[in-house]
Amino acid sequence: MTPRSVRRVSDPSGRPNPSRPRLLTARFALVVTAGTAYFVSVAMLLPVLPRYVEDELGGGSVAVGVTTGSFFVGAVLLRPFAGRLGDRMGRRVLIVGGGVFVGLATAAYGLVAAQWWVVLARVVGGMGEAAFFVGAATMITDLAPVERRGEAVSYWSVAVYSGLAFGPPLGEWVLGDDRFVAVWLVSAALGLVAGGVGLFTRDVPRTTTTVSPTRLLHPRALGPGLVLFLGLIGLAGFTAFVPLYVDDIGLDDAGGIFLLYGVLILIVRVAGARLPDRLGARRSAAAALVFAAIGTAVMAAWASVPGLVVGTIVFAGGMSLMYPALLLLALDGVPDNERASSVGTISSFFDLSQGLGGLICGTAAALAGERGAFFAGTVAAVVGVAVLRRSTHPERGGADTVVVPPLA
Repeated sequence: MTPRSVRRVSDPSGRPNPSRPRLLTARFALVVTAGTAYFVSVAMLLPVLPRYVEDELGGGSVAVGVTTGSFFVGAVLLRPFAGRLGDRMGRRVLIVGGGVFVGLATAAYGLVAAQWWVVLARVVGGMGEAAFFVGAATMITDLAPVERRGEAVSYWSVAVYSGLAFGPPLGEWVLGDDRFVAVWLVSAALGLVAGGVGLFTRDVPRTTTTVSPTRLLHPRALGPGLVLFLGLIGLAGFTAFVPLYVDDIGLDDAGGIFLLYGVLILIVRVAGARLPDRLGARRSAAAALVFAAIGTAVMAAWASVPGLVVGTIVFAGGMSLMYPALLLLALDGVPDNERASSVGTISSFFDLSQGLGGLICGTAAALAGERGAFFAGTVAAVVGVAVLRRSTHPERGGADTVVVPPLA
């Protein structure tokens, strides 16, 4: 009997057709295009904002962690509500509204030269991020055949990591000799472009539109979300403190490191797009956590340019698998009318990891320097492995036992 997660197409003779359902369509590409503009907008701030807080506003390591992480505080406040809204009103409204909201909030960074103002603007922008990401990520899974959903998430993440690869160098280039206002305006323009592209997307018809009114956090996403929270604390330390750490080891700027990181993840996500579907979500997530722990440990222990480069390479291997694998676990068995709620719930843990993670890593950096922030990521990833073993079960079926056709 063919597993329910595999849909085979038969020819008139009744024999199975080995061709896979189509995934890469114009509608799919449109969502990825909007995502690319959005994530370049957000990522170009990564090497700029820590310098702005430290050099222009006179803040220390904790201030850097709090300011960078505050974006995700706003996101986590709205993310579960965004999921409910996406299930009720559709995904398109979230894509359009989220991109516009982030663009306007970023444009306001330079209006007041004070940390509290930047934190406030980032909290507001984070609310827009919650809407955009839930809308776009859910629409991607709506457009994907169930047996290619992990592959679809991997391709969607091309937008995410194109931003991480090319946004930071763009931010460094626009910044030049401390042109911070120019950075805010370019970033804002790209956010507005993302919302504009979203106007041309179309929602996928759903089999039912009835949504439970009592459930804000989707229970299926809680276990995978907790693992995601722990696994991505290292990313909070990486994005916040690599721009400051490079000065200690003799690099001119962090753009090259972020470019290396983003390009490596793009390569793995494109070349290995089907790995989460084939290996199983739980095994893929475990491998991701191990690579993340080793990568941040190398950065913390080997204080040199080669140490940062090698650590980044290993760390990128972990980050490339983590979100697709855990999102598959969160979506396993979830009906389409609850899918945005599940995406919103697990994405809330991403926001928590970057918000609280920024504070955790900032505190570690204040006590032990930037390398302490990297070590905090190592500890969190190791704990994540233990939580994964206890909170998910390979015998449950669904995402871990999905059967897919042979590789073409």
